Amino acid sequence: MSVLINQLSDDAVGLLTQLIKTPSFSREEAGAATLIQEFLKARGASVCRQQNNVWAVSGYFDERKPTILLNSHHDTVKPGAGWNYAPFGAVREGDKLIGLGSNDAGAAVVSLLATFLYFHNQRNAFNLICAITAEEEISGANGIRSALLELGKIDLGIVGEPTGMNLAIAEKGLIVLDGTAHGKTGHAARDEGENALYKALNDIQWLRNYQFPRVSPLLGPVKMTVTQISAGAQHNVVPDRCHFVVDVRTNELYDNQQVLEIIRANVRAEIAPRSTHLNSSSISESHPLVRKGLALGKRAYGSPTLSDQAVMPFLTLKMGPGESARSHTPDEYILVSEIEAGIRDYIALLTDFIF
Repeated sequence: MSVLINQLSDDAVGLLTQLIKTPSFSREEAGAATLIQEFLKARGASVCRQQNNVWAVSGYFDERKPTILLNSHHDTVKPGAGWNYAPFGAVREGDKLIGLGSNDAGAAVVSLLATFLYFHNQRNAFNLICAITAEEEISGANGIRSALLELGKIDLGIVGEPTGMNLAIAEKGLIVLDGTAHGKTGHAARDEGENALYKALNDIQWLRNYQFPRVSPLLGPVKMTVTQISAGAQHNVVPDRCHFVVDVRTNELYDNQQVLEIIRANVRAEIAPRSTHLNSSSISESHPLVRKGLALGKRAYGSPTLSDQAVMPFLTLKMGPGESARSHTPDEYILVSEIEAGIRDYIALLTDFIF
């Protein structure tokens, strides 16, 4: 068994090296998708592809058994300034593998693929689907949301993101709101018009100070932050329109529609959500998968960062090699030992697992 796991680990690191060298920005993931598709095919898996989403289903599939989804994403953000290494260089220095997407979420991608291949031809108490999907970094419509329509019934998901292989059992949701306050133009030198900017400031003050009563022990309170504001065209005209943007991070005690209704009931501006589908998610500490992870010495916590969990209508656990603080940073890296440990931990989590 250890020989097989060692081989899977070596193959995973080799694939990650190739993925780092292949730019895979959101909506531009075709090259990385092909690498993953060919990797699975070469190892005997039956592979499906929809646009830049790639998945495989384990052998001995039985519709009477529950199905577990292993999912991570192969798209990346674009590299920012400050890199000392080539973002696509896949430089190896001792235990460290440096490159864009190595930590977020390439290490989880290759570790979940290795885990899938380990269980692929075993008769398990569950079916296994491994889906490596696109557009996670932009919450795009052609990523996991599109792939889920093709995968059939899923009972449980493991979402690969850098958590230090600890158990993120809750995750904050997101609503981005466009607020528009309306007034009437007038000359700034005279007492006329209705200043839309002042109206907006009253709403912004409420958004800044309001505290939602339900506070999560894992995720804390719902958090609202006004991040942009614009009004007026010239200095001597009272503005008749003021636009502002609100970033709302929801906890698992509210769904996004509830939060939206509370905000609309308390502000005068028009409030338009860009979307409401990125809900908070959670899984109980008493769930058998979480209990098994805790028994393996893992820590359970609430994650402030958003992932594709937000669009999955079934229970999910976020867990993967790497550290969230390295994501989207110059000289992003993963430790090869983290990948090796991640594969072993995923396998231990699923071995003899029963719902």
